[in-house]
Amino acid sequence: MPFCLQPTGENYANPKTCLFHVLFKAAALAFYILSAIFIDSFVIIFVVTVFLAALDFWVVKNVSGRILVGLRWWNEIDEQGESIWKFECLDQESLARMNKKDSWLFWWTLYLTAVAWIFLGIFSLIRFQADYLLVVGVCLTLSIANIVGFTKCRKDAKKQIQQFATQTIASRFTSSLQSAFSVV
Repeated sequence: MPFCLQPTGENYANPKTCLFHVLFKAAALAFYILSAIFIDSFVIIFVVTVFLAALDFWVVKNVSGRILVGLRWWNEIDEQGESIWKFECLDQESLARMNKKDSWLFWWTLYLTAVAWIFLGIFSLIRFQADYLLVVGVCLTLSIANIVGFTKCRKDAKKQIQQFATQTIASRFTSSLQSAFSVV
């Protein structure tokens, strides 16, 4: 769950994945914040910050999302030019075994990164720095894309689990009913 206290008593099951999940987020934010002090070139700030944010987007979407929460999403364009969201999730049994601490880290850092970019965007607005607002806008867009993708994926996974449970219950009821009538 994304809005609960951190689970206690268990370690991270995938510490390296957790490290890289946080590393690129922290690197993009830290570089953006510290570069204003040490670097005069907007182009360098833009390119490096957006590159780090793009690495974060890719790592979250293709690696840490699969390993830490068992979810994967992507978007395809069909022949008519329509955007189609595709979702994958582990089966119910595997999802139940996912490490709570890994999941907590995944969801909290996903949301907190977007909040940090929003604050930096407001700060850029207050300072009347439209060029830096562009950097923040690109990074925020990448963060929000992952939030939307994984949130939709999680909702789709819950719906699939509910459908599976309903089908299983209906199947067992039907087989019990059939066996009861076959005895008579």
